[in-house]
Amino acid sequence: MSGSRLMRAIRVSEFGAPSVLRLSSDVSVPQPGLRQVLIRVHACGVNPVETYMRAGTYARKPALPYTPGTDVAGVVETTGEGVTAVKAGDRVFTTATVSGGYAEYTVAADDCVYKLPDALDFTQGAAIGIPYFTAYRALVHKAHIKAGETVLIHGASGGVGVAACQLSRALGLKVLGTAGTPEGMKMVLNNGSHLAFNHREEGYTDKIMEATEGRGVDVIVEMLSNVNLSKDLQMLAYGGRVMVVGSRGSIEINPRDTMMKESSIVGVVLHFATPEERKECAALLYAGMEAGWLNPVVGSQYPLDKAAQAHHDIIESPGAAGKIVLTM
Repeated sequence: MSGSRLMRAIRVSEFGAPSVLRLSSDVSVPQPGLRQVLIRVHACGVNPVETYMRAGTYARKPALPYTPGTDVAGVVETTGEGVTAVKAGDRVFTTATVSGGYAEYTVAADDCVYKLPDALDFTQGAAIGIPYFTAYRALVHKAHIKAGETVLIHGASGGVGVAACQLSRALGLKVLGTAGTPEGMKMVLNNGSHLAFNHREEGYTDKIMEATEGRGVDVIVEMLSNVNLSKDLQMLAYGGRVMVVGSRGSIEINPRDTMMKESSIVGVVLHFATPEERKECAALLYAGMEAGWLNPVVGSQYPLDKAAQAHHDIIESPGAAGKIVLTM
C-alpha cells in the first residue's frame, strides 16, 4: 500500500532558532490529489523567507507542524487526476509545494510544476523557483523596465541577485551589481553584470554614481532594504524606482528624497503573482534556458539533516555566493 510508505523530512513543531528544524524519518509519503503531482525530490533550494517563517517573524505563519521548502527539483513519481502537463518519470522543478520541499517526496499543484531541461542538473533546478520568478516579477511586472535603462542589483551574488543579473542583461539593461566579498563580485561579473561594487567598502555608492556619470540608476532591486533604502533613494535617477525584494527590519528614510526624483518604492512578493503572470514569466525563463543565458549558480550544498546549518549560514554568511541548496 503506497499510503503507508515512509520518508525522511524536516519538521518544524515550534517557531524559533534554526535548531527547530528537526529531521524525522517516519513521515508518511504524501499522496497527490486532484491536479497535484508527487515528486521524488533530489534537491531543494533554501530561501531567506523560509528562515523568517521558521522564526515566526513573517507576515504569513504556516500551521504547525510543517515542512518548509518551495523550490524542489526531482522526478515525477505519480500524478493525481486531471494532470496533463507532466507524467511519471519527467524531470521537473517547482515554484511552490503543498506538503513542503525539505523532504524526500513532495506534493505540488500542477500549475507550480515545470519541466526541467536536460542541460540543467537537479541542484540548478532547485535554484530556479523563487529566485528567477521573483527577479522577473520585480523587473518586468513591477519596475516595468525598458531596454537601455540602468539597473542596480543591490546584493547581486545570492539566489535572487544572480537571477536578476542574468535576466537584466538578457532584457537589454545596463547592469550594476554589488556583493560583499571578492568572490561574490567575480560571480556577479560572470553572470551578466557590466560592473561590480563591494557594498562593504566605504564610499561604494559614490563609485556607483560615478559609473552613471552622476545621473543615477533607473531601477534598484533591493535585497536588504532595512540597511540600504535611504542610500538607494539618493542613487536613483529622475523617475527611478526601488524594488523592495528583501528586508530584515526597519529603517528611517527622508520622504523628501522621493520628491526630488519623483521616485517610487515598490514592494515585491511572488506570492501575489497571478496564474497569467506566472505563465508569462515561465515562457521567458524557458527561452533563457534554451538560449543558455539562464544558468543558475549553486553555492553551498547541504544534506537534508544539515538544514539547520543551511538556515544559519544563509543569514549569517559574510557574503552570498550562489544559491544554497539541500540535497536528498
